Amino acid sequence: MEGFLFQASVYLAAAVIAVPIAARLGLGSVLGYLAAGILIGPVLGLVGSETKDVQHFAEFGVVMMLFLIGLELEPRALWDMRHRLLGMGGLQVLLSTAALMAIAMAYDQPWRVALAIGLTLALSSTAIVLQTLSEKGLMRTQGGRSVFSVLLTQDIAVIPILAFLPLLATGLAGGIMPNGAISLNPQEVENAHLSAEASHGNDAAHAAQTFVQSLPGWGVTLVTIGAVAAIILVGIYLTRPVFRYIHLAKLREMYTALALLIVVGISSLMTVVGLSPALGAFLAGVVLASSEFRHELETDLEPFKGLLLGLFFITVGAGINFVLLFEKPLILICMALLVIIVKALILMLLGRLFRLKGRDGWLFTLSLAQAGEFGFVLVSFSLATGVMPDPIGETLLLVVALTMLITPLLFILHDLISRRLDDSAPVIADEIDSSGPVIIAGVGRFGQMVNRMVQASGFQTVVLDHNPETIAVMRRFGFKGFLGDPTRPDILRKAGLQEASVLVVALDDPKSAVSLISYARKENPNLHIVSRARDREEVYRHYQAGSNDIVREMFDSSLRAGRYVLENMGLTDFEANEAQKLFYAHDRDSVRELAALWRPDVPPSQNAAYVARAKELQKDLETAFLNLGESKGKESA
Repeated sequence: MEGFLFQASVYLAAAVIAVPIAARLGLGSVLGYLAAGILIGPVLGLVGSETKDVQHFAEFGVVMMLFLIGLELEPRALWDMRHRLLGMGGLQVLLSTAALMAIAMAYDQPWRVALAIGLTLALSSTAIVLQTLSEKGLMRTQGGRSVFSVLLTQDIAVIPILAFLPLLATGLAGGIMPNGAISLNPQEVENAHLSAEASHGNDAAHAAQTFVQSLPGWGVTLVTIGAVAAIILVGIYLTRPVFRYIHLAKLREMYTALALLIVVGISSLMTVVGLSPALGAFLAGVVLASSEFRHELETDLEPFKGLLLGLFFITVGAGINFVLLFEKPLILICMALLVIIVKALILMLLGRLFRLKGRDGWLFTLSLAQAGEFGFVLVSFSLATGVMPDPIGETLLLVVALTMLITPLLFILHDLISRRLDDSAPVIADEIDSSGPVIIAGVGRFGQMVNRMVQASGFQTVVLDHNPETIAVMRRFGFKGFLGDPTRPDILRKAGLQEASVLVVALDDPKSAVSLISYARKENPNLHIVSRARDREEVYRHYQAGSNDIVREMFDSSLRAGRYVLENMGLTDFEANEAQKLFYAHDRDSVRELAALWRPDVPPSQNAAYVARAKELQKDLETAFLNLGESKGKESA
């Protein structure tokens, strides 16, 4: 018991220390977990042979992850994305696999091992890429959406890959026997026997598995189809009654227990019939994606998935053979660079094929060129099923890790290339043939509401947005808009900036919004500018740039929510409304005062004058509310 507690403390402490540091450095949580494993394994030697046992336990996190991926993929949404998924994503996986398999065969690897290597290295890092795209605000670009489509295809492709890899096992008795029965490879049989001996209650599961394997081919087929049909039918018809039954207990932990039961039970069923537990979990997730309990399941399983996957990556890092890395570092680095170059060339070709140009093309090419965290899963699975020998698996783990470590450098390269691209290159834009007193720059959710209200009041607007899909949707609903970059001076002049009365700045990019406000203020000093800001610091930037009215995204909705709270705490509608008005007026005055003290080069918490005045204003607010309450009390008396 003492040894288990010590090992658990080591794993948890390593994760708690290393992962936040990696996140702050922009490297992502996966690299943080790998670094934690390297630290407690090869560097400090705090963990040893038990890592393999822990890894087998942590692999269940992969099953949970695929169940959660399935929950995110409604069948209708998958059908709508079929062209990008099958076209762009499918071609990337197939071409990358073929190219990397050919290179492996050129180095005298058997075709089975070479195919496993190609499948492993063809997948990219979902965790690192999506996090980086979100941090850089690139998810809404055409390149970002294309990257997401490929990553989604790769996540789905993991399912058939996991089911297919055991068929590549070399030197095994696995596959379909002459009588049509399914036979596991010797390693799997040995693991099954060890598991049966290690824990009470596994005899029944082992007997069921043996029975299924002994069936003729048609029997195995019927049992397999029956298991899949059972998952679908249970997901459709029994989920609601079971959740209602659990709800009667009014115990929060019962929901978590049910979520775990669904994943564990499905995994057990799939194992008995000889299918991949991950495949069954994914199928169940897709079936439950349209259920009203989907979010409940996600909430309950997400912490387990995150911890188990993190533990899995720690064990991978702890098991990395650094002796091998130090023996031939140049060769391994060259192998990692070769993988990146080959995948980048294929991605560049696909980008051209699907008309991704300029920054979008480079983003698509460079962000997906690495191998990903699924590579660790597939290598471990391939080693466990005997698809590849241990030396090749250890080398492959190092190559995958090195490509992921190089990924931040690829994004830096993308930033450098983006800056060097000619901004004066012709941009697709509509010919603006009308003008009006109100110009709306950016027509997302915020801009749409403003545009509808102003037009309904009888005033003409000129709507500008650089996203062709957004403009197309507007036109489909009968609203006129023009495609063009709202920050370009020529576009603004054609829209009538000099004669306009009001400019609404509703751009997503903070820098572009500030740049537009500054330019518009210089070009038309009499223009009234209304802008959208995300937080107080952005409000201050807009204020200094020359905006007249600045709307914080969450401010008005927060005021309404606060008013509802006060009404339900016993205040009358009038009293809650007065409190809302008082807070609104005080906040506007506070923002103006604090804007004069705010300094863009100093965080607000480290600006002594700003902090002191903010405290004074908070006390003023409390005093004002106290006086409001006293006056209401006197009136009621």
